[in-house]
Amino acid sequence: MPGDTNPAGDIFGGWLMAHMDLAAGNVATRRARGRAATIAVEGMAFLKPVLVGDEVSFYGTIVGTGRTSMKILIEAWRRPREGDEMVKVTSAVFTFVAIGEDRRPRPLPEV
Repeated sequence: MPGDTNPAGDIFGGWLMAHMDLAAGNVATRRARGRAATIAVEGMAFLKPVLVGDEVSFYGTIVGTGRTSMKILIEAWRRPREGDEMVKVTSAVFTFVAIGEDRRPRPLPEV
């Protein structure tokens, strides 16, 4: 939407990052079978702009796990409103930690 853009009409990178974090949080919550918190983001580079009216899709894959943590690759792709061509606009690896009710790290459940 126009309120999410810079003066040139491109979507703010922070808007994309926030939505990528939400997507990664969905993946993390399912894997942790409960609450998880973002602790790091690695390697975000903006490859192409996102324009007002574009459809943006986010895809997530777990690329690694530890005892309490998981690394989740999120890719963001744009599609022009009246077009069919999908273009990758950015990607990043989000690290999440499973946390318990006490808000402290807890082991990931077995798969």
